[in-house]
Amino acid sequence: MSAVALGVLESGTEIAIPTAEAGIGKVILSPTSADLIAGVEIRPFALWPDDRGYFLEVARIGQGLVAGFPAATTQVSAALNYPGIIKAFHYHKFQTDYWVAAAGLLQVALVDMRRGSSTFGAKNTLYVGALRPWQVLIPPGVAHGYKVIGEQPSMLIYVTDRNYDPKDEGRIPYNDTAIAYDWELQHK
Repeated sequence: MSAVALGVLESGTEIAIPTAEAGIGKVILSPTSADLIAGVEIRPFALWPDDRGYFLEVARIGQGLVAGFPAATTQVSAALNYPGIIKAFHYHKFQTDYWVAAAGLLQVALVDMRRGSSTFGAKNTLYVGALRPWQVLIPPGVAHGYKVIGEQPSMLIYVTDRNYDPKDEGRIPYNDTAIAYDWELQHK
C-alpha cells in the first residue's frame, strides 16, 4: 500500500497517510468486532434517564478505558457541534483520546496510519451517541474525525492523557483524496 510519511510516534512507529479504497471502510456494529482497528477500544456506557432528562458518567480517572491516564496531565474538554458539521481529520503522535458522545449522533471515522500495524490503512466508521452510547479510546497514530448526523446538535466530551500541545497534533483535510473517506449519505 502506498502512503505519504508524516513522522514517528513516541513508540518509534512511522505514521503515514495510506492510500485507501474510496468509501467508509468497515462499519463497526459491536465493541468486539474483528474489523476494529488495532488498539482502538470501545465499551458501552450506561445512561440513567428519568422524567428530567438523563445522567451519564463520562469517566473515572484510574478506571475503565482511561485507567492509564495520568491524573497530572489528563485534560477533559467538550465540543458542541451543529448538524451536518464535519471535523476531520486529525491525529496525534503522543496523545491518546477517549471520546463520549453525550448528546446527538456522530458518524466517527477512524483511519490507521501506523506503518507496521496489523490494520495499517484500515478505515472504520462508528455511529455513536444518543442511539448508541459508546465510549471510544483512540490511540496515537489513528486519524480521527466525525460528522454530526441528524437534526440535533451533538456534544462530544473528550478526555486526553496529555494536556493539549499543538506540536503533537497533525491535520489532514476531511476530503483528502488518499484517505478517500465518503462523508455523503450512504443510502443503505
